[in-house]
Amino acid sequence: MEEGERRVPRLPLDTCVSDSQGGMGYMIQRIACELFRRERIPRSAATVITQVLVDANDPDLTHPSKPIGQFYTQEEFCHIQRERPHWLLHEIEPGRWRRMVASPRPLRILEEEAIARLVEAGVVVIACGGGGIPVAWQGDRLVGVEGVIDKDLASSLLARDLRAQKLIIVTSVEQAAIRFGQPGQQWLDTITVRQAREYLVAGEFPAGSMGPKIEAGVDFVVHGGEECIITSSAHVARAVRGETGTHIVAS
Repeated sequence: MEEGERRVPRLPLDTCVSDSQGGMGYMIQRIACELFRRERIPRSAATVITQVLVDANDPDLTHPSKPIGQFYTQEEFCHIQRERPHWLLHEIEPGRWRRMVASPRPLRILEEEAIARLVEAGVVVIACGGGGIPVAWQGDRLVGVEGVIDKDLASSLLARDLRAQKLIIVTSVEQAAIRFGQPGQQWLDTITVRQAREYLVAGEFPAGSMGPKIEAGVDFVVHGGEECIITSSAHVARAVRGETGTHIVAS
């Protein structure tokens, strides 16, 4: 998409998210169908292009906080400033820049009822891809919002709405940790909502990595979920059995 901006009219972020939802949803759906047939599982899969309602006055829309895309060098930063003046770039690390976009908080999944009915019918539903397409009401018009919704918060909201028992957040590490990458690093097995909140306040989980996942897990459990499991894709089955992963529970 970034390269395409050099040659074609710029696509707004909500349209980019919808394109990604459809394309990646198709790939996941196709592979699911192959697996179901191979394992003789009488199920089907369906991708739902998902709109997520946000507040048109969300403060993040005027103070973008979410980094997206690749890192850029100082030289690339200067070039982008000339070529794409509409971009907001932030120096994440000395000499390394990333594009910053708005990340409004998700309020409601507009396709919630359709997703619930598909789930009740036994369909494996692929939804909220990329965090969902951010939309907001302007009077009686539903308009796309230039931003990217956090995928963990959107997943937590959908899981709450569906009254799911477990929310499984897949990431790059087997477990969350405090003092990550520092002396005394401690992997976390089972933590309560209270402990998770204390770790968040203490800054143990950065906003750009594990923070949203812990926040999403806390929100899910507080609103009635049994537990949130955070683990890597290779360890999901073991984590569900309670053998690994970080489990956020009420108490």
